[in-house]
Parts: sequence; structure tokens; C-alpha cells
Amino acid sequence: MPSNRSGYVRFETNRSFTGMGHESYRVDEEIYQDRPPDQIAKALFATGKAAEVHVYSQTVTVKLRKGDSAGLKEVLEDLYTYYKPGVEVPTPESFGAEG
Repeated sequence: MPSNRSGYVRFETNRSFTGMGHESYRVDEEIYQDRPPDQIAKALFATGKAAEVHVYSQTVTVKLRKGDSAGLKEVLEDLYTYYKPGVEVPTPESFGAEG
């Protein structure tokens, strides 16, 4: 959905990624971890369209580089879809959980 601020776009998802925490990322800064908000930022930066990403609970706000936001929604929609053909469903062990 468009933001009130020019050059930004906001996405509301159906799951919380950070709880009550805020996570902010800039395209020129390395992302060292691989938590859900980290994965979101990495995927959005990989499109070449995002300059900054902010994740708060289920809301993802993107400061755009030049251009439009085409394709960013699809990146978020596909990021945690495990029921597509050929995509392996993660197990608790794949997240480091102990049985």
C-alpha cells in the first residue's frame, strides 16, 4: 500500500516478524544474521529497488531507490510460502530447535 511519504511503500502481512521490536536496514550496510526480518530485508534489497527497509511486527516499510515498487509485493508473498511444488517444508530441526 502506498505510504503518506513520497518514495515509501508499506506492506501489511498476516504474521509478526519482530514481535514488538523494530528492525531497520540500509542497502549499504551488511546484514549479518538470518532471522525473518533479516531475510525480508535481504530479499527486498536483492531486487535493487529498496534503499531502506524497516520491519515492525507485521508491517514492512520500504524506502524506494529511484523507480517504482513493482515486484516487491511478490517478493514478500513468496518469501515464506512452503507449499509450492519443489519447496521443502522446514522442520523444527532446520531452525535449530531441539525436539
